Amino acid sequence: MCGNNMSAPLPAIVPAARKATAAVIFLHGLGDTGHGWAEAFAGIKSPHIKYICPHAPVMPVSLNMNMAMPSWFDIIGLAPDAKEDEAGIKQAAENVKALVEQEVKNGIPSNRIIVGGFSQGGALSLYTALTTHQKLAGVLALSCWLPLRTSLSESAISAVNKEIPVLQCHGDCDPLVPLMFGSLTSELLKTIINPANVTFKTYSGMMHSSCIEEMMDVKQFIDKHLPPLD
Repeated sequence: MCGNNMSAPLPAIVPAARKATAAVIFLHGLGDTGHGWAEAFAGIKSPHIKYICPHAPVMPVSLNMNMAMPSWFDIIGLAPDAKEDEAGIKQAAENVKALVEQEVKNGIPSNRIIVGGFSQGGALSLYTALTTHQKLAGVLALSCWLPLRTSLSESAISAVNKEIPVLQCHGDCDPLVPLMFGSLTSELLKTIINPANVTFKTYSGMMHSSCIEEMMDVKQFIDKHLPPLD
């Protein structure tokens, strides 16, 4: 089943305190909504940046016995060799590109937009950044993996983001998306984009969640790559 943004409620937004000259589009994890992340970004916001936390459409998820929950695409299994919902991932990436396009129409150029996400949302943000023709400012990939990695051939990868900065963060006690997946993803990313631009940070004792230290690193990354224009 394809995710259709029209069926999901409007994103949670932390507006810029003055004219927005940059944006962060951040995608939540499976079964969640954008509200919690919007609150987290409200705590680290910069006045010229708009933070957009969309809500995934509700769909049955194979991994959870087909229970319906907010999900960007279907997840069949969590093992590295599990079958993936290719059509769903590609459709979801188109929806994220449409969100970027909307901000471009609002007057924020795509190279002043960071996309990111947590877990399933982080996976989608990585896939979108590598396949879009929109030049982006960076990717925030928290506790996640790179989906459809075997089909991400040279041809599928857009040259426009070959130099994109990526901040990847992972807890070393993550029981859901093991740290190993994060480090394998980081190594793989270094073969696809400029390896000097891939930063992989781990947090001691952190499980499948976030922490203050990580959010401070996220803030530093955002402020570095989306500086004020005036």
